[in-house]
This record gives sequence, C-alpha cells and structure tokens, in this order.
Amino acid sequence: MTTQPALAAEDMTAERVLDGDAPRKPARPRSRFAMERVNWSGTIVLALCAITVLIPLYVTVMMAFKTQGQAVDGNAFSLPAPWSVEGFVTAWELTNFPRAFIISLFITVFTVAGTILLASLASFAISRNWDHKLFRYSFYYLLAAMFLPFPVVALPQIQLTGLAGLDNPIGVVILKIMFQLSFSILLFTAFLRSIPAELEESARIDGASTWQTFWQLIFPLLAPMSATVGIFAFLASWNDFMMPSLIISDPASQTLPVVQNIFQTQFSNNYNVSFASYLMAMAPAIVVYLFTQRWVVEGVTQGAVKG
Repeated sequence: MTTQPALAAEDMTAERVLDGDAPRKPARPRSRFAMERVNWSGTIVLALCAITVLIPLYVTVMMAFKTQGQAVDGNAFSLPAPWSVEGFVTAWELTNFPRAFIISLFITVFTVAGTILLASLASFAISRNWDHKLFRYSFYYLLAAMFLPFPVVALPQIQLTGLAGLDNPIGVVILKIMFQLSFSILLFTAFLRSIPAELEESARIDGASTWQTFWQLIFPLLAPMSATVGIFAFLASWNDFMMPSLIISDPASQTLPVVQNIFQTQFSNNYNVSFASYLMAMAPAIVVYLFTQRWVVEGVTQGAVKG
C-alpha cells in the first residue's frame, strides 16, 4: 500500500524533469556591494568638492615648508627640496604667535562653554513649557535672530561695547555667545523633544528638583548634541575675522586671523612665511574637526528624529 504513493511521486518528479521544471537550487545571496547601487552623480559632485578643498590645502602645506627662493620659483605644486621650517620661525616671531594663539584660545573656549551652557538651559525650559505662549514665542524670536547677520548690527554693537568698556576679548566672547544661541537652541530643542518625559517624571517622583533633574539626568543625555553645538561654536569662533577686528580696539589683543591681516604687508613676497602663518592658524581647527566630525553628523541626525 505504501509503495504506490512513492511510485506516483517518483513518476511526477520524472515528468517535471522531462518538462524542464526540475527543482532548482536556491540562488546564492548577492554580496552587499553588488546589491547597493552606486550614485555616480553624487559621488562625482562630492569628489569635485573634495578636490576644491584638498588642492589649496596641499599648496598651503608645500609652500609653508619651502625656502624663500623655492616659494617664488612659480611652481606651487612642487615638493620642497629641501624641506625647511624657516617660514614657521619667521611667522612665529613676526606675528607674536603665542600671544595671539592664547587670545584666540581664550575666546574660543569661553564661547564654546557659554554657548553649550546657556543654549541647553534655554532649550530645556522651552521644550518642557512648549504649551505656554511665552516660551513658544521666545523660541520663534530666537530663530528669527538666525537671519540677522553681524554686519547688519555691527555699528551699534561697536558703539555699545565701547560705552560698556567691552572693546576687548571679553566683549567678543559675549557677542559670539549671543550670535551662536539661535542655531544652538534649535538643535538642543529638537533633541530634547525626542527624550521621553517619563524619565523626568520618574526623577521627580524620587524627589529630584528641576535643577537636579536637568544636571543629573537631562544634561548627560545631551552629550552628543553638546558635542555638535561645541564643534560649530569652536569653528565659528576660531575662524572669525570680522567681529574681533571691529570690537577689539587694542591691536596687541587681537586674534590670530586679525594678526595675520595686520602683518600681511610685512610678509611682502615671503610666500613661505605667509603660508606658514596660515597653516599654523588653521591647524587647530583642522585637527579638532578631524577628531570630532563624526559627532557632528550623529548629533544632527539624532536631533532630527523628532521635531
């Protein structure tokens, strides 16, 4: 009795083989790289953008390590032969680099710290009191300030800082923090609205005050966004030329970008000195960004999860 179904099954299999319907082996999964399609248009655009940055950077490095004679031979792309640091030595002494570096570092550090502190506190208050018109309209008011560039209000700012005795690096720090708050609050608020309110409710049930809830619970969770805000504030402060040049009245207390512009005429045709000075000024920003650029993408992405 059991042999008949088996024979029938064998006959059906034989017929399928003859008809070309034999069971096929499962297809091997394609590799990850084979499944992903390359976006050639986007890749080409990114490559062109990278070239526009890498070529000037390459020329800057090559010119900085050349001697004065090599720097004026008309071949900016050639390698230094021999490699020389005389341009760095001359730029270090001519621009009083240590003093300008310390002033730029002072302005940048306090700008970053003040921006993170004030923006996180303001964003916490706005995000947790969004239903109140005062806080919601305050958020819109701060966002509107993003469209107000510094050159538009430069003249009144110069007059006010002069009257208040803030025509110095401290005045620059205050103004830099104020102009960084709008964008920083936007990022912090978007990130805070993605944090469940149940976490704060559980902390309040345990007896935590508002300050304890913020410093012990919320602020540690803001670490990725704090890094992002800090990087943007660092780059904006370190590379800024206009605000320090207009606000700081004492030439001896100027930042690196302004000092380089002041001594530009003394560089004359010493291109190796000029490029060495530029390289020393932008090296800290390049190093900081190379080590922290992943936090910029992560922080902005996490802050965009919920609006």
